[in-house]
Amino acid sequence: MTRKRLTVADLRARKGKGQMTMLRYFTLDEAAAAEAAGIDIASVPPALVTHPHYRTAAPGVFSMTGKTHLEYAGAEEYLRFSGQMIEAGADALYCSGSLHTVEHLAREYIPIVGHVGLVPSRATWTGGFRAVGKTAADAVALFHECRRYQDAGAFAVEIEVVPVEVAAAISARLDLLLWSMGAGSGCDAQYLFAEDILGENRGHLPRHAKVYRNFAAEYDRLQAERIAAFTEYRDDVASGAFPEDRHLVRMDPEQHEAFLRGIGA
Repeated sequence: MTRKRLTVADLRARKGKGQMTMLRYFTLDEAAAAEAAGIDIASVPPALVTHPHYRTAAPGVFSMTGKTHLEYAGAEEYLRFSGQMIEAGADALYCSGSLHTVEHLAREYIPIVGHVGLVPSRATWTGGFRAVGKTAADAVALFHECRRYQDAGAFAVEIEVVPVEVAAAISARLDLLLWSMGAGSGCDAQYLFAEDILGENRGHLPRHAKVYRNFAAEYDRLQAERIAAFTEYRDDVASGAFPEDRHLVRMDPEQHEAFLRGIGA
């Protein structure tokens, strides 16, 4: 039985009532697995959320999509993009842009999720890829940034790589939903990348990530089997072992003789 997909109102009603689960994934197979596992929220690329089979795979997953502020030319362009995504089946839009853009989108009733803490597309302003909010002054600034997102009309923010004490205190003092990526369990949802959970990430594994499976080893095993199969096929062609008679179509002998006569053989 298909479960009811959460709405923004449902998410807000859950504020302070326990942890929800959130994933970043990229494929229909992962979407279907998230649905079967009962994942609450997902962040997905535009190409996936607009796929004609996405909502068949994940009918009950509250799904946001978006672009970084580096990928659009302004608030009006992002509003047009947001409308297209909502029409295609997205439930909310991610926006790492200015509060002006957030406010512009929210005024048009686009559910907006902001991003605070370690924001990769603007990490140079916070000292690179490191935790944000470790000093009292930085933590106070982070609180005010979250409050400005709330005042601008965002209903949630992803809060990334922030001390657990800071994230919990901010969450307790604002109506804004906080989706934690490396910011502890004092927020409203825990957010991980599917590739980290599945052990597909062959690069740097973030401190906040947890690996539950080793898909990389399985992919390596499958690739070795793929190479072996292709090599055996090549060798069979070279030796004449392929194709065998069972792989061929034969003519009736009389038709074969008529064919040879017809080409003057």
